[in-house]
Amino acid sequence: MKQQSSGSLNNVLLSVRGVSKQFGLNIVLKGIDLDVSAGEVLALIGGNGAGKSTLMKIIMGIYQPDEGSLSVAGEQITTFKPSVSLAKGIYMVPQEPMLFPNMTVEENIIIGFKEKAGELHKRLVKIMDDIGWHLDLDRKALSLSIAEQQLVEILRGLLREARILILDEPTSALTFDEVESLFKIVEDLKAKGIGIIYITHRLAEVFEISTHVAIMRDGIITLKGKTEEFTREMLVKGLLPPNMDDQDAKEAKGSDKQLDYSNKKPIFELKDYSGYGFENVNLSIYPGEILGVAGVVGAGRTELATTIFGREKVLGGKAILDGKDVTGLSTAEILKAGINYVPEDRRLNGLFGISDVACNTTSSLLGSPEMGKFFLNKKREQEITQKYIDDFRTKVTGQEQLAGSLSGGNQQKIIIGRALSTNPKLVILDEPTRGIDAAARGDVYSIIHKLKEEGVAVMLISSDMEEIVEMSDRAVVVFQGRIRGQLSKNEISQASLMAESFGVDKKESEGGEA
Repeated sequence: MKQQSSGSLNNVLLSVRGVSKQFGLNIVLKGIDLDVSAGEVLALIGGNGAGKSTLMKIIMGIYQPDEGSLSVAGEQITTFKPSVSLAKGIYMVPQEPMLFPNMTVEENIIIGFKEKAGELHKRLVKIMDDIGWHLDLDRKALSLSIAEQQLVEILRGLLREARILILDEPTSALTFDEVESLFKIVEDLKAKGIGIIYITHRLAEVFEISTHVAIMRDGIITLKGKTEEFTREMLVKGLLPPNMDDQDAKEAKGSDKQLDYSNKKPIFELKDYSGYGFENVNLSIYPGEILGVAGVVGAGRTELATTIFGREKVLGGKAILDGKDVTGLSTAEILKAGINYVPEDRRLNGLFGISDVACNTTSSLLGSPEMGKFFLNKKREQEITQKYIDDFRTKVTGQEQLAGSLSGGNQQKIIIGRALSTNPKLVILDEPTRGIDAAARGDVYSIIHKLKEEGVAVMLISSDMEEIVEMSDRAVVVFQGRIRGQLSKNEISQASLMAESFGVDKKESEGGEA
C-alpha cells in the first residue's frame, strides 16, 4: 500500500514530520510523519510497545522529540510543554477520565480557567447547544457513568477551543449503547471541523468511525491512508513484522511437537469465570503445560490473573485446582492451595526493594512450618535463597544485597524464585521478560522450560507475540474481557495471535474483505 498524507494541504490542523525519540538505548520513535485535517477522524492502531503513547506525549508537549517537528495549522511548535499544546488547541481525552468526584460537572469542566465563572458558563452552554448534547451541569462527577465522564473530558477540550482531540481507547469501558452514543458525538465533532486522533485496538471501530487510518509498529508508520482503501487483512498485516511469511514457515517447522492431552486430567480449570474486566472465561491447563495468554493491553489478562490469585473479587463461575474448588479464596489460601503469581510490574507489586535478596526470595514462606511459625529459621532461609541463586544464575554480591540494587533481569529471577519456593502446581507469569536484557530473557526461558519438565503448569501472559509462539504448548487470546481464540501448538503464529487480539475473524485474516 502506497503511503500518503492523511490530510489535504489546505486544511491540515496537525502536521508531524520526522519525529524521533529515544530513551537510553531504546529507540521508541523512528521518524514519524503524520497529518490530521479538519473534520478528519484518524484511527491510530498499533500493538503494545508500538510507540503510540510516546507519540501522543510529544504531541501533548509532555516529551520533547529528539528530532523532527510539529506544527498546528501551519504554525510550528518550538516549545514542548502541555500548556503550549493546550494553547495551540490540542486536547487529549485519557482512557481513564480524571475528574474530581465531589465536584459538579461544570466545576470539573471550568477548573483551571482564568475567566469569570459566569462567562465560562455561557460559553459552555452554547457549546452544548451547538452540538446538541444534554448533560446536567450540576450533577456530582461521582454519579456519572464512564461514558458521561468522557463527555465531560471532551467538553473540557471544547471549552479550551480545541481543534485537535485525541481519544485514547475511548470505548474500552463502555456498553454497546454508550459506544453508539460516543460514535454520534464523534460524528458531531467531525461535522464541526475538529480533527480527531482515535486510538483503538478494535478494528471493527476503524471501519465504522474513521475517515483515515495509520498503523504503527516498532516506532514507525507502516501503513496510512483513507480507511476505505483498506481491508482488515491489510491492517493486520501492517501490524505484523516484515517477512512474516518466512517467519511463519519457520514457526511451522517447530509445530510437530503437538502434545496430546486427551488422556490427561487438567490441573487447573476455569468455568464461566467472571470478574472485574473479564467475563465467562473457560480454559484448562494441564500438568507440565505452558499455556500462552495473548491479547493487547486492557484486554483483561492481568485482571484475570489477579482475580485467580485472590487479589480481586470473583463475580461468577468457578476456579478448580487439582479437583478442588478454589473460587474466591484469599491470596494466602491460594498460595497454600498451590498457585503462585509473578506480577507484571515487579517494582510496584513484586519486589521489596529495600529488603535483601534472602527476604525477597522466601517472603511467601513466612509463617510456614518450613521457615518457623514464631522464629525465622535463618539457616533454611539461606539454603532456599542459595538454591535459587544457583539454579537461576542470579548475579548478586550476596544474599544480603538489597533487591532494589539488582538489574531488572536479576530482580525478575528473584521474584520467580519466590514463586517457586512454595512448590506450586500452577505458576502465573505476567509479562515475565518485560524490560530485561536478552541474556536474562534466555535465562527466564530456561527456568520456564525447567518448570515444564518438572510437571508444573505455567500460565504465560505476554504482549510479546514471538514469546507466545516460542514458548507455548497451547495459547488463548483475550479480547475485550473474553477468550476469543484457543490455538493448538500448530495453529500458533504471530499472524493468528495478532488477528485474534484485534478481533479479526479467522476467515478475514486469511484474506476476507472487511
